[in-house]
Amino acid sequence: MSTDSAIDKLPVGAGAAAGIGAYLLGYLLTYVWQSGSIEERLSAYNFIAELFGGEPIAVWQGIGWLFYNAHFVATRIDGFGGTQSQNFIAGSDGGAITLLYAVPIVLLLAAGLLTARLADADEPGDGAIAGAAVAVGYFPLALIGRFLFSYQGSAAPDLITAVLLAGLVYPLLFGAVGGVLGSAFGD
Repeated sequence: MSTDSAIDKLPVGAGAAAGIGAYLLGYLLTYVWQSGSIEERLSAYNFIAELFGGEPIAVWQGIGWLFYNAHFVATRIDGFGGTQSQNFIAGSDGGAITLLYAVPIVLLLAAGLLTARLADADEPGDGAIAGAAVAVGYFPLALIGRFLFSYQGSAAPDLITAVLLAGLVYPLLFGAVGGVLGSAFGD
Protein backbone atom coordinates (compact mmCIF):
# COMPACT_ATOMS: atom_id res chain seq x y z
CA MET A 1 0.00 0.00 0.00
CA SER A 2 1.43 3.34 -0.92
CA THR A 3 0.25 6.20 1.26
CA ASP A 4 0.39 8.70 -1.59
CA SER A 5 -1.94 6.69 -3.78
CA ALA A 6 -4.40 6.09 -0.91
CA ILE A 7 -4.54 9.78 -0.04
CA ASP A 8 -4.69 10.84 -3.68
CA LYS A 9 -7.65 8.51 -4.22
CA LEU A 10 -9.40 9.32 -0.92
CA PRO A 11 -13.08 9.13 -1.85
CA VAL A 12 -14.34 11.99 0.32
CA GLY A 13 -17.48 12.58 -1.74
CA ALA A 14 -18.40 8.92 -2.01
CA GLY A 15 -17.56 8.36 1.66
CA ALA A 16 -19.66 11.33 2.73
CA ALA A 17 -22.61 10.16 0.64
CA ALA A 18 -22.32 6.60 1.95
CA GLY A 19 -22.04 7.86 5.54
CA ILE A 20 -25.11 10.07 5.15
CA GLY A 21 -26.99 7.17 3.59
CA ALA A 22 -25.98 4.78 6.39
CA TYR A 23 -27.10 7.22 9.09
CA LEU A 24 -30.43 8.05 7.45
CA LEU A 25 -31.21 4.45 6.54
CA GLY A 26 -30.32 3.34 10.08
CA TYR A 27 -32.70 5.87 11.58
CA LEU A 28 -35.40 4.95 9.04
CA LEU A 29 -35.08 1.20 9.75
CA THR A 30 -35.26 1.89 13.48
CA TYR A 31 -38.33 4.08 12.95
CA VAL A 32 -40.18 1.56 10.79
CA TRP A 33 -39.34 -1.31 13.13
CA GLN A 34 -39.98 0.35 16.50
CA SER A 35 -42.35 3.32 16.03
CA GLY A 36 -45.45 1.42 17.19
CA SER A 37 -43.69 0.18 20.30
CA ILE A 38 -42.26 3.61 21.12
CA GLU A 39 -45.63 5.31 20.62
CA GLU A 40 -47.18 2.83 23.06
CA ARG A 41 -44.39 3.31 25.61
CA LEU A 42 -44.66 7.11 25.44
CA SER A 43 -48.46 7.26 25.65
CA ALA A 44 -48.69 7.27 29.47
CA TYR A 45 -45.94 9.86 29.84
CA ASN A 46 -47.42 12.02 27.11
CA PHE A 47 -50.88 11.84 28.70
CA ILE A 48 -49.51 13.20 31.97
CA ALA A 49 -47.37 15.81 30.20
CA GLU A 50 -50.38 17.10 28.25
CA LEU A 51 -52.56 17.04 31.38
CA PHE A 52 -50.18 19.49 33.02
CA GLY A 53 -49.74 21.60 29.90
CA GLY A 54 -46.42 20.13 28.80
CA GLU A 55 -45.33 19.10 25.36
CA PRO A 56 -45.56 15.41 24.50
CA ILE A 57 -42.44 13.52 23.43
CA ALA A 58 -42.68 12.91 19.71
CA VAL A 59 -42.28 9.34 18.47
CA TRP A 60 -39.51 10.45 16.10
CA GLN A 61 -37.53 11.73 19.11
CA GLY A 62 -37.97 8.46 21.01
CA ILE A 63 -36.80 6.60 17.91
CA GLY A 64 -33.75 8.85 17.85
CA TRP A 65 -32.93 7.81 21.41
CA LEU A 66 -33.18 4.14 20.39
CA PHE A 67 -31.01 4.76 17.32
CA TYR A 68 -28.30 6.32 19.50
CA ASN A 69 -28.73 3.52 22.07
CA ALA A 70 -27.88 1.12 19.21
CA HIS A 71 -24.47 2.86 19.15
CA PHE A 72 -24.19 2.37 22.95
CA VAL A 73 -24.95 6.06 23.49
CA ALA A 74 -27.10 6.43 26.61
CA THR A 75 -30.06 8.78 26.79
CA ARG A 76 -29.59 11.30 29.60
CA ILE A 77 -32.80 12.19 31.37
CA ASP A 78 -33.04 15.04 33.87
CA GLY A 79 -35.78 14.47 36.41
CA PHE A 80 -36.81 14.96 40.00
CA GLY A 81 -34.18 12.53 41.26
CA GLY A 82 -31.34 14.07 39.25
CA THR A 83 -29.89 12.96 35.95
CA GLN A 84 -30.21 9.36 34.84
CA SER A 85 -28.55 7.59 31.94
CA GLN A 86 -30.69 5.03 30.17
CA ASN A 87 -30.10 2.64 27.31
CA PHE A 88 -33.59 1.49 26.36
CA ILE A 89 -32.27 -1.43 24.33
CA ALA A 90 -30.10 -2.74 27.17
CA GLY A 91 -32.96 -2.14 29.63
CA SER A 92 -35.42 -4.16 27.56
CA ASP A 93 -36.39 -7.76 28.15
CA GLY A 94 -34.14 -8.75 25.27
CA GLY A 95 -35.59 -10.38 22.23
CA ALA A 96 -35.74 -8.82 18.79
CA ILE A 97 -35.09 -5.25 20.00
CA THR A 98 -31.48 -6.22 20.76
CA LEU A 99 -31.00 -6.70 17.02
CA LEU A 100 -31.02 -2.89 16.83
CA TYR A 101 -27.37 -3.05 17.91
CA ALA A 102 -26.60 -4.62 14.53
CA VAL A 103 -28.30 -1.90 12.45
CA PRO A 104 -25.52 0.74 12.51
CA ILE A 105 -22.80 -1.91 12.31
CA VAL A 106 -24.21 -3.64 9.23
CA LEU A 107 -25.00 -0.36 7.47
CA LEU A 108 -21.55 1.10 8.16
CA LEU A 109 -19.85 -2.09 7.00
CA ALA A 110 -21.88 -1.88 3.77
CA ALA A 111 -21.12 1.84 3.40
CA GLY A 112 -17.38 1.19 3.84
CA LEU A 113 -17.48 -1.69 1.38
CA LEU A 114 -19.32 0.42 -1.18
CA THR A 115 -16.94 3.35 -0.73
CA ALA A 116 -13.90 1.12 -1.17
CA ARG A 117 -15.39 -0.36 -4.33
CA LEU A 118 -16.16 3.09 -5.73
CA ALA A 119 -12.56 4.10 -4.98
CA ASP A 120 -11.23 0.96 -6.72
CA ALA A 121 -9.30 0.06 -3.57
CA ASP A 122 -7.57 -3.24 -4.14
CA GLU A 123 -5.21 -3.22 -1.15
CA PRO A 124 -6.51 -3.70 2.40
CA GLY A 125 -4.88 -0.46 3.59
CA ASP A 126 -6.41 1.54 0.76
CA GLY A 127 -9.76 -0.11 1.45
CA ALA A 128 -9.57 0.78 5.15
CA ILE A 129 -8.77 4.42 4.36
CA ALA A 130 -11.54 4.60 1.76
CA GLY A 131 -14.05 2.93 4.07
CA ALA A 132 -13.20 5.22 6.97
CA ALA A 133 -14.21 8.15 4.76
CA VAL A 134 -17.85 7.34 5.62
CA ALA A 135 -17.20 9.27 8.84
CA VAL A 136 -17.16 12.46 6.75
CA GLY A 137 -20.92 12.10 6.23
CA TYR A 138 -21.88 10.18 9.38
CA PHE A 139 -20.22 12.49 11.93
CA PRO A 140 -22.13 15.70 11.16
CA LEU A 141 -25.47 13.88 11.22
CA ALA A 142 -24.56 12.18 14.52
CA LEU A 143 -23.78 15.59 15.98
CA ILE A 144 -26.89 17.29 14.57
CA GLY A 145 -29.07 14.34 15.55
CA ARG A 146 -27.92 14.55 19.14
CA PHE A 147 -29.45 18.04 19.36
CA LEU A 148 -32.41 17.27 17.11
CA PHE A 149 -33.47 14.36 19.33
CA SER A 150 -33.36 16.49 22.48
CA TYR A 151 -36.64 16.84 24.35
CA GLN A 152 -36.96 20.29 25.94
CA GLY A 153 -33.37 20.09 27.15
CA SER A 154 -34.34 17.44 29.70
CA ALA A 155 -33.75 14.26 27.69
CA ALA A 156 -31.27 13.67 24.89
CA PRO A 157 -28.51 11.32 23.78
CA ASP A 158 -25.38 11.93 25.86
CA LEU A 159 -23.30 14.55 24.04
CA ILE A 160 -19.83 13.10 24.64
CA THR A 161 -20.65 9.53 23.64
CA ALA A 162 -22.84 10.73 20.76
CA VAL A 163 -19.85 12.55 19.31
CA LEU A 164 -17.21 9.96 20.16
CA LEU A 165 -19.03 6.65 19.68
CA ALA A 166 -21.80 7.40 17.17
CA GLY A 167 -19.94 10.16 15.33
CA LEU A 168 -16.39 8.88 15.20
CA VAL A 169 -15.69 5.37 16.51
CA TYR A 170 -18.53 3.56 14.76
CA PRO A 171 -18.07 5.06 11.28
CA LEU A 172 -14.27 4.99 11.42
CA LEU A 173 -14.06 1.43 12.72
CA PHE A 174 -16.89 -0.27 10.83
CA GLY A 175 -16.40 1.84 7.70
CA ALA A 176 -12.71 0.83 7.65
CA VAL A 177 -13.53 -2.85 8.18
CA GLY A 178 -16.11 -2.64 5.40
CA GLY A 179 -13.48 -0.98 3.23
CA VAL A 180 -11.02 -3.81 3.87
CA LEU A 181 -13.75 -6.27 2.88
CA GLY A 182 -14.43 -4.18 -0.22
CA SER A 183 -10.75 -4.26 -1.18
CA ALA A 184 -10.92 -8.06 -1.17
CA PHE A 185 -13.31 -7.81 -4.11
CA GLY A 186 -10.81 -5.69 -6.07
CA ASP A 187 -9.12 -6.70 -9.30
